[in-house]
Amino acid sequence: MNDQLRSSYDVVVAGGGAAGLNGALMLARSRRSVAVIDVGIPRNAPATGEDTGFAVTLADGRRVRARRLLVATGLTDELPDIPGLRARWGRDVLHCPYCHGWEVRDQAIGVLATGPMSVHQALLFRQLSDDVLFFAHTMAAPAGEEAEQLAARGIGVVRGEVASLEARGDHLAGVRLADGRLVGRQALAVSPRMAARAGFLAGLGLRPAAHPSGMGEHIPADPAGRTEIPGVWAAGNVTDLAAQVGGAAAAGAMAGARINADLVAEETRQAVAAGRDPFSAKAEARVSELVTGDRRHGMEPADRPTPRLRKENVRDRR
Repeated sequence: MNDQLRSSYDVVVAGGGAAGLNGALMLARSRRSVAVIDVGIPRNAPATGEDTGFAVTLADGRRVRARRLLVATGLTDELPDIPGLRARWGRDVLHCPYCHGWEVRDQAIGVLATGPMSVHQALLFRQLSDDVLFFAHTMAAPAGEEAEQLAARGIGVVRGEVASLEARGDHLAGVRLADGRLVGRQALAVSPRMAARAGFLAGLGLRPAAHPSGMGEHIPADPAGRTEIPGVWAAGNVTDLAAQVGGAAAAGAMAGARINADLVAEETRQAVAAGRDPFSAKAEARVSELVTGDRRHGMEPADRPTPRLRKENVRDRR
């Protein structure tokens, strides 16, 4: 393992998180040459297809070629444009009750409506606190069954657009509404829109698609990580928006194993084809031996191997 980048590899892994590193480990233990690029791929840097695989252009202009590509670049949380919200993100503004809910248990919690899963999110946070409010913000207030569920669980609904979040010292103080009201809260749950960090794949014709959950966009892939572009795999949050660290690591290992198997299959097909080719250098040398026997002549010793001609791609000579 080293940090000196070569010009070509069996596999380039884009992304050095749990999925990318576990995929790279699986490949390296299969004796594949692997480059993990954790930084240096700008959002819109091109990845292009070539006759022998792919080429990825880094931010500094270098190009790295690979026979296969494993994308594990994760996702970006796109937050609502509300003053004060981003500054509190990851502290007392959070999104997942399982990841962060224990830390805000029994506090005054608000849930900001941002999409179709917001009511469900409020019900989950109600398990952690008796004091939960649902801020409708720019969405219509819940109606029908959803309204009934919130009421049954004692979750109040606050109508009106949220103007800002206010803090006192290093703690959230409350939610300021557009009409001037300040609703005191100690924590605010927000479901961000999640977007795959995969703009550099546009050169391959591979673009993010809407996730079935409605939570954002991802790179579609099958359970093994194979995408619609032959030779390109995806693992971790770039394809599974809800994957936690353990799941992402497992997906990376699976993708790495499948990529190695794909390369083995390709190499085996090539070996079989070479053995069947009657015009290969090996076959021609054998025929020459059978025809000439001991009648070979010239200045070369009889036991010296017959030189082999290099087989050129016709397209390289146009």
